[in-house]
Amino acid sequence: MALLYPRLLAGQAKPLHQQYKEMPLPDLAELVAYRHESAVYVATGGDRITESQLRDLRALVLETAKRAGFPEESSRAARARFDLDLAALLHGKMDLMPAEAASGDVWAFLALILLPDVAYWRYPRPPGDRVVASDLTRHVFGRLWWRAHLVRDSAALEPYAALDILGEAAFDQIYARRKALGGSPHLVRNILHAWAAVDLHGLPERDVLRDFLKRLLRLAPFVIFEALADADLRAELSAVVDESVAALRTDESQPASAETVPTSATSAEQTGRPEPEPISASQPASPTRRLTSLELCAGAGGLALGLEYAGFDPALLIDHRPVALDTLRLNRPGWRLREEDLSTLDPQSLAREQPLLRLDLISGGLPRVKAAAAVSRERGNDHELAVLRATLDLTRILRPRALLIENVPDLITSETYAPLRDHIQQELAASGYTPLWFVLNAAHYGVPQFRKQGILLAFASAEAANAFRIPPRSPEPAATVGQALGPSMAARGWAGVAEWMALATEVAPTLVGGSWDRGGADLGPTGSKRAWARMGVDGGTVANEVPDPDFVWNPTRGRDGMMALTVEQAALLQGFPKDWVFAGRKTARYRQVGHASPPPVGEALGRAIYAALSTA
Repeated sequence: MALLYPRLLAGQAKPLHQQYKEMPLPDLAELVAYRHESAVYVATGGDRITESQLRDLRALVLETAKRAGFPEESSRAARARFDLDLAALLHGKMDLMPAEAASGDVWAFLALILLPDVAYWRYPRPPGDRVVASDLTRHVFGRLWWRAHLVRDSAALEPYAALDILGEAAFDQIYARRKALGGSPHLVRNILHAWAAVDLHGLPERDVLRDFLKRLLRLAPFVIFEALADADLRAELSAVVDESVAALRTDESQPASAETVPTSATSAEQTGRPEPEPISASQPASPTRRLTSLELCAGAGGLALGLEYAGFDPALLIDHRPVALDTLRLNRPGWRLREEDLSTLDPQSLAREQPLLRLDLISGGLPRVKAAAAVSRERGNDHELAVLRATLDLTRILRPRALLIENVPDLITSETYAPLRDHIQQELAASGYTPLWFVLNAAHYGVPQFRKQGILLAFASAEAANAFRIPPRSPEPAATVGQALGPSMAARGWAGVAEWMALATEVAPTLVGGSWDRGGADLGPTGSKRAWARMGVDGGTVANEVPDPDFVWNPTRGRDGMMALTVEQAALLQGFPKDWVFAGRKTARYRQVGHASPPPVGEALGRAIYAALSTA
């Protein structure tokens, strides 16, 4: 008989999380319990688990955690091993039916009542969904049970051996991001079987896996995977993954086109003609060869994260806001950070650091240069121009192989900015760099948001500049707001999510971070708020939580009848991964999100830069 576990409802779980997230582990260990006064059980479907069984389960989990270093800090490899061992343990020992495991309240009890010390050791100061279980694909324990459930092969000598085939980020591509595939244990097991046998020939695993899964999604309307026996399904999947390997191998072997990117500013807005399709860039030659970068005005890390995906490791990240540096520490504790305002930085101070003298790239999403400052480009008291000048000085002194600046599209296209563009062009040319100017729209790179970005790219090598190709657009259209946020809108049981998704059928308007010096958080100017209102969303504020079961959505009542987006939902619209944590209070967290460069655009640019540098 299956076991029924206590359920800690969200109303009790959330206050506990707020209390626990700042507590040291010894204090959390003192709070361990085997029952809770507010816990509830479902009426039927199994036997209630006893206190003795809960004690035994806790003892097994503690034993597994101690092997990974608990309660002390542990390495990333040890935590990854802990996750795999714990996944097999939880699925093998808990006697849960899938219907019971689908309840986030069950996992909230485990994380906050039975195992709070282990939960907050595994994810120090976690966001709520890691412990409250508003999203099971991210819960510290729930996600592991479901991973083991999807891969378990009862006929195998080691039923959970397939847990080792893909890392968590790669497995998340199936489980969380492509639920049409990840909801079937039969299909997932056979995907992993096919993947284990593939020879990547040195191709990046991430690229091949994404292409493989896209091909499966296109095949899904024509093949009933569940109806195929294991042998037939594995043969079908092996053929598909072989197609992905062959396609990417062919792309890698294609010579770069001789067509060059214009060095003057060009765009659809400036010429009045449709923007030409970008030319495909070849993929980086080797995923194991990492390049180095210096990240300026790093903010919440959107550009640096995208570049990391593309093969660049930052030697140093600089920002002048402590809350942004806290965000980077939470997500990438191994990155080296420096709190500094570029407008007052002595560029020579960085020239004394040996790792910064062999840079492949200087990159940064610089503060948006105002039109008035662009006209009076020599005005010394303009902070944005001072930051830009410092960036050009650092490029001249440190001599990276490439420079990447992201800024407002008008910097590239508007005649108002022509004096500033000419000045930058002259400065870079004097330093021996070939500049390229173009505009990208994040919606063309898988980001569910209409967000145009002005890009200045400069190469120290003319060969690299000639080899560079604007990154190709994603072959799939960007998700609509409804598609991107539907799962999170439903996380607390709001019944009206399907009706809302039917209205939210556009990509998001551009998110605007707003001024750091005044005002609260909202989604942008008046035009943006009107666009959000057409989708039934209140763009005039940012919510603390998504709608609960009692929320009545009625846009005809104006703002009172609309829901607002949370910071985490805004981050999804910027293309951040679900597990990226933002430090600070709500307004500061939203400011970081709104000002960020979308990671998928950074990745696309990074791969194109990597490819160009590989030719020089």
